[in-house]
Amino acid sequence: MKTRLEILQEFYDWSNEDSRLARTRHGQLEYAVTMNYIHRYAAKGDKVLEIGAGTGRYSVALAKEGMDMTAVELLESNLEVLRRNGSGLANLQALQGDATDLGRFADGTFDVTLCFGPMYHLYDKADVDSAIDEAIRVTKPGGVILYAFLSVFGIMYANYFQGNWAAGQEENFTDDYRIRHFKEQLFTGYDIEEFEALFADRPVQWLATTGVDGMVEALEDREDFAIADEDFARFAEWYLAFSEKRELLGGTNHLLYICRKS
Repeated sequence: MKTRLEILQEFYDWSNEDSRLARTRHGQLEYAVTMNYIHRYAAKGDKVLEIGAGTGRYSVALAKEGMDMTAVELLESNLEVLRRNGSGLANLQALQGDATDLGRFADGTFDVTLCFGPMYHLYDKADVDSAIDEAIRVTKPGGVILYAFLSVFGIMYANYFQGNWAAGQEENFTDDYRIRHFKEQLFTGYDIEEFEALFADRPVQWLATTGVDGMVEALEDREDFAIADEDFARFAEWYLAFSEKRELLGGTNHLLYICRKS
């Protein structure tokens, strides 16, 4: 059986993570909405940690805005690209590490913590708990933490309407329609309330749960899908106005759970 690291390395060796947020409309929307929420809580001079930083799309941009950025990435191949993208930025530190163990950082180190990749790929309950708790631990009291996660329904809409619905249903749901989380999953998805319940007994105050890309990934496969450049800015503003509406959250693929450390 492959390890989590082997599963992830195989996928990210195949995919082009560095261009993911730029090459599609759903990626562009995810980036625009996520940056909007980051800017609500983080400002120039803040100490910000990004866990699961990938190739640094957020960390590099935020460092260029004057934030004191620390980026932690599990995969060395992604980390190499991150360091190349952030070359010359004295306020960006890029480190190899796992979200489940941030022991190199003291308690209460960061003003804002971004946990933007790990919750997509963690299946074991102990690992999920560790990643959540470590992000909370290293954040200052009163600091804000943004956790990215996936809707299981968004995964189904975006990936299993190409004649493969039964396979997707078997992978993501039990026979009695309970959501499955298991090690062999590349991406694990949640019911919205299921993910929020993970924080019920933790020392945080919920601020918002928001979608960041709607159903655009599923719709973008249509041959007649089109959003002109001149329309995209207006579309993104429109989506942002409704991105926290509860009735829409299940359909979005990527989401943010945002909380403040007590």
